[in-house]
Amino acid sequence: MPYDDRIFGAMIHLDQRLNRHMKDSEGVKHRMRLSPAQPVPGQDVAIFVTTCGSLACEGVYCWYTTDGREPEEGSATVICLEREDEVWDVITWSYLQRWRGVVPSQMSGTVIRYRIGTRLAGSGRWVFADNQANVLTRATPFGYYTGNTVTPPWQKRAVIYHVFLDRFFPGEGKDWQKPQLLSGFFGGTLRGVMDKLDYIQSLGFNTLWLSPLFASPSHHGYNATDYYTVEPRLGSNEDLDELIAAAHHRGMFILLDFVANHWSRQHPTFQSAVKDPDSPYRAWYEWEKWPDTYETYFGVKELPKINLEYPPAREYLLRCAQHWLEKGVDGYRLDYALGPSYDFWAAFQQACREVNPQCWLLGEVVDMAPVQLSYASSMDGTLDFLLNRGLRETFALNKWKLTQFESFLSAHENYFPGAFSRPAFLDNHDMNRFLYISEGDTAKLKLAALVLYTLPGPPIIYYGTEVGVTQQRPIHQNSFGVFEEARMPMKWGEEQDADLRVYFQRLGELRQKHPVLWDDHRGLLHLDDQTGTYAYLRWNERERVIVALNINDAPRSITLTGTGLGPGVSDRLNENPVRVVGESLTVELAGKRGAYIV
Repeated sequence: MPYDDRIFGAMIHLDQRLNRHMKDSEGVKHRMRLSPAQPVPGQDVAIFVTTCGSLACEGVYCWYTTDGREPEEGSATVICLEREDEVWDVITWSYLQRWRGVVPSQMSGTVIRYRIGTRLAGSGRWVFADNQANVLTRATPFGYYTGNTVTPPWQKRAVIYHVFLDRFFPGEGKDWQKPQLLSGFFGGTLRGVMDKLDYIQSLGFNTLWLSPLFASPSHHGYNATDYYTVEPRLGSNEDLDELIAAAHHRGMFILLDFVANHWSRQHPTFQSAVKDPDSPYRAWYEWEKWPDTYETYFGVKELPKINLEYPPAREYLLRCAQHWLEKGVDGYRLDYALGPSYDFWAAFQQACREVNPQCWLLGEVVDMAPVQLSYASSMDGTLDFLLNRGLRETFALNKWKLTQFESFLSAHENYFPGAFSRPAFLDNHDMNRFLYISEGDTAKLKLAALVLYTLPGPPIIYYGTEVGVTQQRPIHQNSFGVFEEARMPMKWGEEQDADLRVYFQRLGELRQKHPVLWDDHRGLLHLDDQTGTYAYLRWNERERVIVALNINDAPRSITLTGTGLGPGVSDRLNENPVRVVGESLTVELAGKRGAYIV
């Protein structure tokens, strides 16, 4: 099946990446580059800026505040950045100047709000990073949160189950609805999730990520009309309270999907703003021409973008987030985190930490590694779309050789600070199911899942992946995509692939039983593209685990040395034969089979 996995959209095309590089190299660019990436109390923070060769800069300056006020002339502290060096950029065929400045250390819990700009020689004109505005008040707002670099300790052992509520389970005694279109309502509910907590926990999941559940006219909920009310089709506020309590009683955690960038056109504040030119909510939105033309999410008129730089709108979203944390929610998956400013997310983290210092904040940042890292100062981490692509390209599509995967993985693990959380996944609600792109090959799914579960980042399983839920057609039937193809109803009873379910259950048990998997230490033991075999070691001071894979159809034998494992070890996953002779360990792998040796 010829297939392009469009995880990063148009960036799959070289010309688009070149255009992106050109744009990122023009003018004055900061792009939230800090050192350390996760600022801590009592430590100075270096900020980095690049200016292009066509700009003759008299100096680069940073205006910052620490008391919550916006950085403005006369009310902000100003620092002058120093030019570090020049680098030649072959794509733009010009020099880029690199600048560095230092913001003094701050107390824990402080949000630093700042803007950066340069004065141009010969004209006195100003250009501000990153949007190239000419006045300070319109400059891109930056911000970072000074806190503890240790993410919530419970996240290390998290095994996350991603529930798309309308498609999971209607509840005991209820049947699925039968809408004429996939975009209709199938009838999943919060009560249905409660009824299946035994099932979820039996698979080793201890964290639930719930798709948007606030009042909304759609099946997906990413266009909310009321952030304080559960959508009646899904249940009630009391049902959510009960689910949180039931999960906590089992030692489980709840993550909500939170959309800060936009909401429904039917939201009362927008309806007021669009109907009344004097509405107090008009400033909650950005208008090109009132009332018909306004900023939206990717041009979708149904999804007006919220003006989060307007204090009342910002405070409303921050208070909504605090409200659900007060109700017992343990954290948020932050939808389209690329939309709101860094300044907003820093304030968001501060507001959430005030209510629950152990809450877990994860951004959906579908972009390259430096952009994901740029959120380390305002979130606990980002969803690992880069590893997601690597797993799919290697194990589902066979486009990457094992050497390419290992090269990517070793660099990827070293690029991000250890405290930056990167939960990974095989598929989600916005991409084709893994089982679909692997043409129904469950052996490929098992291999990818073994790798997913044995890397440091918390694994995420999208509902149904563990029992063979797939789709009929690809998502990208047109330029925007028919995402409902990847949101088919959950299989229950005899419809489930029992063998696949037992396999995921075993992975969940191993993930919880061996904390070594939560640590960062991983070392390559064996790699052979010709035979399709691969092995790595996970270790800490207390235990060692070997993960071995054979991605080819024919059986293969792998002999490893220096593993630190002695006689008596075995494959705890697939019962592949393992023998130890002296310092050599040999595992006999069946075709398309993996081993978990301990």
